[in-house]
Amino acid sequence: MSLPLPLLVEPNARPTGGHLHHRVTATGFLAAFLALWAGVTSGSAAETPPPAAYGPVPTERQLQWQAMEFVGFLHFTVNTFTDKEWGGGDEAETVFNPTSFDANQIVRAAAEGGMKELILTCKHHDGFCLWPSKFTEHSIKHSPWQDGHGDMVKDISEACHRAGLKFGVYLSPWDRNHKDYGRPEYITYYQNQLRELLTQYGPISEVWFDGANGGDGFYGGARETRKIDALTYYQWPATRQLVRDLQPLACMFSDGGPDLRWVGNERGQAGATCWATLNAADFAPGSADSRRLNRGDRPGTDWVPAECDVSIRPGWFYHAAEDTRVKTPRELLDLYYKSVGRGAGLLLNLPPDRRGLIHDNDARSLREFRRLVDATFAHDLARAAKVTASNFRGNAARFAPANVTDNQRDTYWSTDDAATAPEIVLDLGKPVTFNVVRIREYLPLGQRIEAFALDQWQGAQWVEFATGTSIGNCRLVRGEPVTTDKVRLRITQAPVCPAISEIGLFAEKEKAN
Repeated sequence: MSLPLPLLVEPNARPTGGHLHHRVTATGFLAAFLALWAGVTSGSAAETPPPAAYGPVPTERQLQWQAMEFVGFLHFTVNTFTDKEWGGGDEAETVFNPTSFDANQIVRAAAEGGMKELILTCKHHDGFCLWPSKFTEHSIKHSPWQDGHGDMVKDISEACHRAGLKFGVYLSPWDRNHKDYGRPEYITYYQNQLRELLTQYGPISEVWFDGANGGDGFYGGARETRKIDALTYYQWPATRQLVRDLQPLACMFSDGGPDLRWVGNERGQAGATCWATLNAADFAPGSADSRRLNRGDRPGTDWVPAECDVSIRPGWFYHAAEDTRVKTPRELLDLYYKSVGRGAGLLLNLPPDRRGLIHDNDARSLREFRRLVDATFAHDLARAAKVTASNFRGNAARFAPANVTDNQRDTYWSTDDAATAPEIVLDLGKPVTFNVVRIREYLPLGQRIEAFALDQWQGAQWVEFATGTSIGNCRLVRGEPVTTDKVRLRITQAPVCPAISEIGLFAEKEKAN
């Protein structure tokens, strides 16, 4: 007898000989026992094993990240006060002096916009640290803010935890201030600072490694250009192991992961085809192939989904001249469909201003964006549909077509192994109008579907109204309104049988401004 253990797959688990190796925790063992009991009492379900996983599958930390979908960046440093995007490393610590800093206001603006995590630029390329690091004097402890006794990392992390948001850290590998950058001694310094961030501020959900590496700087007073080999200089295996040891549930972001990859642009847009898999060995921070990162690799050796970073303003740091250039709710909504709606995650930057607050224009646009998203997705028009399929696995209830409308991410419809081009029909019972279709694959079994089509019933025949490729965590098909009483999903290309956890139908209630 084989049991599905969807959330018990250990980090980097891969199919071996058609099966997955699992490490079951005490909680997981109880879940497995209950699943076994349910299978025995339901007859045929116990006799039908789940499909074998296909390709690389997500780890527990990646599943948690994929469930968030929309997270935030906070770019805040001396640049906020010098009106620059990149600091040179020679800025005096005294320039950093927010007049009305309020961590709760910052986090509240993010939460009201629907963000589930905030990542703080604890140290940008200028080398200035937003916490009182023991390993440098170029930090907040020599600023006039709170008379040098403040700790902005502590304040933001605690505000996130109070509000139920996860907290992540950005620590720039490039440091234009430190005297040892480019030399072996700097790696010890960098890892010491990383250890401080990973041990002093509670659970860390994401660690962001920027790809900008080497160039002109101040370097302790030596104004010069220092170049490094981004593939070898930072000793990435040891640096990443430090994160794994100290914060095992933290996802690491860089060009090639190991957990999350750059999407290949700073416009917040994933490719129309965007695989969650990547040949990660081909990439390291600072070695981007933007086209491949935007699309992913199929097949790929590793599960490394894309994170789409973009700022709500033209710049990453606050500039008063950009107060009237904040992205509108419509622009944010379009980004949502082109990132989250293509299986990736959306990372939107909210730069605090010189007061240490999120500007009213940014907060207002973000709130309106969230209202529009909620208005669309609050009501799934497919929930009451009668669902049938050309095939479902072993005729077992736990793989039945109805699972796609039960609002449960951990149930799914699947077919017999040989049925790789099935179809599933949602009978709505009456004409319904919608313009958004949401499809989700059951991620613990890998990304299985390569192409699909959507049909509407018109008169006495099916009429195709949309096609697509990659699905993964979330595929949002958005188009002109469709009015019909039946919708059909056809799998038109797949190497293995599908595993689909959701098919939803939604109507945008109003247009964004």
